[in-house]
Amino acid sequence: MDMSAVLEIVTLSDPGMVRSNNEDAVMANPVRGFAVLADGMGGYNAGEVASGMATALLGTELEKAFAEREPTSIDAAGKSWAHACLEAEMARVNGAIYQAAQSQPQYAGMGTTLVAGVFHDNRVTVGHIGDSRLYRLRGEDFQQITRDHSLLQEQIDSGLITAEQARHSQNKNLVTRAVGIDPEVLAEIHDHAVLAGDIYLFCSDGLNDMVEDEEIAMTLGMLSANLELCATQLVQMANDNGGRDNVSVILVKVKGEYPAVRGWWARFLAWFK
Repeated sequence: MDMSAVLEIVTLSDPGMVRSNNEDAVMANPVRGFAVLADGMGGYNAGEVASGMATALLGTELEKAFAEREPTSIDAAGKSWAHACLEAEMARVNGAIYQAAQSQPQYAGMGTTLVAGVFHDNRVTVGHIGDSRLYRLRGEDFQQITRDHSLLQEQIDSGLITAEQARHSQNKNLVTRAVGIDPEVLAEIHDHAVLAGDIYLFCSDGLNDMVEDEEIAMTLGMLSANLELCATQLVQMANDNGGRDNVSVILVKVKGEYPAVRGWWARFLAWFK
């Protein structure tokens, strides 16, 4: 199914106001209906290498996988093909970045966050590692869909600090899970129901550390008719507030329903492929 008819996708990445290089990377495939965002870490531009590897490898492998089978089809383990592919390919990306970091001294210690979403059958399958986020605006309801893999989130969950205290903490960048740091890492993967009219925001922490959720929600609501302007405005807001980090956003607007084709009709259509 060509998803570009029902999804409008805009990507934007900016180095911010302080850093000379951009260690974020973004990619989207509107036809296959997925988007990937990564926020790299490591000295001597190694973070740039890690995030670039993550988005390129994951994008290529998901494209191949969904050309072979629809994301909605079920694998032998009872998981959707979208879930199975995210699980397998995020693990493979982790291994590739880890091996590069081990074998090339200039890349030692490099890693990246990763958040990816696959839109299929009126839902989105989301996989993430680290503290890059996915938000959803549905009507006036703005929600963070992913939960950060970070020290701050663990402290919030255990009641040590409040969400408000976390906003002013010095420990913002301490992630508890990242891609490429260890030989293996576990991606967190969930399905979420999607409605026509939803707007999804993938972002690096360069946005949500610099701009309050309420301001992000207001901007999405006001500029949802023009996604490119909306993305530009979000990045500008982060930079106006100091732009201490690279800022990346992917916006996905759901223009209509996209149920999977099943049963005899699917078999009939298959004859013409």
